[in-house]
Amino acid sequence: MLVVALTGGIGSGKSTVGKIFAQLGAIVVDSDQLARDVLDRGSTGFNEVVARFGDAILKNGEIDRQLLASIVFKDPIKRSELEQVTHPLIRKAFADVLARSSPNAIVINQIPLLVESNHDYRFDHVITVLASEDIRTQRLLKRGLTGDQIRQRMQAQATDQMREDIADSVITNEKEEQELSSQVNKIWEQLLSKNVSK
Repeated sequence: MLVVALTGGIGSGKSTVGKIFAQLGAIVVDSDQLARDVLDRGSTGFNEVVARFGDAILKNGEIDRQLLASIVFKDPIKRSELEQVTHPLIRKAFADVLARSSPNAIVINQIPLLVESNHDYRFDHVITVLASEDIRTQRLLKRGLTGDQIRQRMQAQATDQMREDIADSVITNEKEEQELSSQVNKIWEQLLSKNVSK
């Protein structure tokens, strides 16, 4: 089994890259989805986060994720408190995926905050997706985020240089999807040979 990290800043196109890898045969796990799952109503994560942040973050009995995001992206201490609850639960959920996967699988964890997490994830290969801040901003505006929300999220994340520093492979996602697919296919070939030689 080859365990791969796919990281990049908000708006860089990790999800698109992840979809291409999935089409090629990888098992792709979205850490953002795991983060949502561990805060589902009735879960340990839900109870702990409500205990820390209070009932004000609830809407119709569920955690109001937009409200919670607006709180933690303005306050690094509160963001750290949230991460203390969610990160161990996300790591456990990912470990469960690995335990269920075939020994020959290539499992790719789409993990936006790899640099920032400072946690002991063990990856055989790290892929970083890069795009200029202008391109990322345009993509995020189309998704409905405001300029302020984009700035807060970008400032809360590591720099592209920090992501490049930990990467075994770098994908630049600034052109058409055909160019992106070509880069992903080349890395997939590398991952296949790396998995065989393990």
